[in-house]
Amino acid sequence: MTRIVVGLSGGVDSSTAAATLHHQGYEVVGLTLWLMKGKGQCCSEGMVDAAALCEQLGIPYHVVDSRELFEKNIINYLVSGYSSGVTPLPCSQCNKAVKFGPMLKYAQEELGIDRIATGHYARIEYNGETGRYQLLRAVDHNKDQSYFLYDLTQDLLAHCLFPLGNIPKTETRKIAAEFGLSTADKPESQDLCLIEAHGSMQNFLEQYIERQKGQIVDTQGNVLGEHEGIHRYTIGQRRGIGLAAPEPLYVVALDPIKNQVIVGDRTVATQEECTVKQINWVSMEPPSSPIRAEVQIRYRTPPVPVTVIPLEGGDRVKLVFDERQFGVTPGQAAVWYNGEILLGGGIIEPAKANAGKDFLSGDTLAK
Repeated sequence: MTRIVVGLSGGVDSSTAAATLHHQGYEVVGLTLWLMKGKGQCCSEGMVDAAALCEQLGIPYHVVDSRELFEKNIINYLVSGYSSGVTPLPCSQCNKAVKFGPMLKYAQEELGIDRIATGHYARIEYNGETGRYQLLRAVDHNKDQSYFLYDLTQDLLAHCLFPLGNIPKTETRKIAAEFGLSTADKPESQDLCLIEAHGSMQNFLEQYIERQKGQIVDTQGNVLGEHEGIHRYTIGQRRGIGLAAPEPLYVVALDPIKNQVIVGDRTVATQEECTVKQINWVSMEPPSSPIRAEVQIRYRTPPVPVTVIPLEGGDRVKLVFDERQFGVTPGQAAVWYNGEILLGGGIIEPAKANAGKDFLSGDTLAK
């Protein structure tokens, strides 16, 4: 009988993954990483539901106190990012540094188990020709979470299972009901765990970042209004800017040095290219020449055609879009695919090279 550790958040997806593997004959061990106190999955509330599930299935349950690791890798990462004018994506960082890596290490070193599973909607296939594990979109594209998993290494993919990758979310609820799981009717988690716990990202951030008033300016440097902290804004934002204007205005840049929020019309908030750092090539070896792909620059944006150009050093690429893209946001992940196959991804860099030309009549936004 194959032993496997299943990461449990207390939600219906991870519960169904555990129950499915248990039903298939795996010797399942439940594991929750305690990331912080409060409401929501991965918190105190989620652990109660996860413990109840394991009791229902008759399987062992372990809790690992990961609060210090979460604070170091996620909370500090978010605070530093928002303070410097970028909008970090915590989920991909959390998956690699806080969840999958530490979970596999605990399974191997403490439990003697070499396989882990989660309730993520994605698929893993081994390509015998290339000798690499490929990460694929889930069958249910509306629930596909491969975007958040682009940073997983070959070693992690080799030891991981995604039992829900081949079924639609509606089927997950049916399976949970058939198994009589207590989480079958549990409401869907709608937000980041930090937002669930604190009510909003702003509430969370302002425990760590002091409000600092500054100017809201247009692309010519004209002062239009005042803000209370650049951490309250993100590139492409339209609502909540706090300005009255005859035409819609969008946040087009953030200047942490001058503590300014720069706004403009929608045409100014588009880019024809961007650079991406901290690259992880997943389903293919790093290319030596440009490749064609489809890229997502946000989780909920559709993939668009792009040319991916490797840059000197190997850890950065330039993305040249076939058509200008709106709201290309520094700190978010850019993830590129070949159809269903996730090729690689990384973190969008601030457009420093274009800032001086595009905004404030040559006055550089960030150095």
